[in-house]
Amino acid sequence: MEKSKAQRKPVRLIAAICKDRGMGKDGKLPWNLPSEFQYYMNTVSTVSRPGRMNLMIWGRLCWNSHPDNMFPLPNVLHAVLSTTLDTPPDHAHFLCQDFESAVRLAAEPPLSDLIETIWVVGGTRVYEDALKHPWCDLLYLTDVMASFDCDVYFPEFDKDVFKVQERFPGVPSEIQEENGIKYKCQVFKKETGDGV
Repeated sequence: MEKSKAQRKPVRLIAAICKDRGMGKDGKLPWNLPSEFQYYMNTVSTVSRPGRMNLMIWGRLCWNSHPDNMFPLPNVLHAVLSTTLDTPPDHAHFLCQDFESAVRLAAEPPLSDLIETIWVVGGTRVYEDALKHPWCDLLYLTDVMASFDCDVYFPEFDKDVFKVQERFPGVPSEIQEENGIKYKCQVFKKETGDGV
């Protein structure tokens, strides 16, 4: 049987991280930034035209810690990664064994004509796998400009490969403040080395 050719999809990571790259504590966000969270929700649910969808890839523990008010999310299908579950959890559309199988799900029929962007939303191991993927082109990282006690961290990445962009469409460039916490939305773009 002939193997179908995968349609390359942009793989993008999105997270809010504090000093020392902390992302969470006891399965929750350690800060309360409703406007930043709304920016996150708007970013992952934006598509270029009606009828298209994005695929969010979640690790199982990350999925279990999502806020209750997050669903439904317009224009988004959810894939949860797990080697222990037998069926997708409530509100999830797909269950995949690993990161690569979730990417293939989006890139091959029947979903390849529907899925526009693959958004990776955690946890640490899923981010690590995504950073190594050749289709990974952008990191949307909100810099929460404070220290918080965290037990989950965003992985280190090469800032010579992923370069911070001074301005990026749809991303506020100024420092913002909410509930006494300053933060800045940033985008890091992968430098391909071939002038692209």
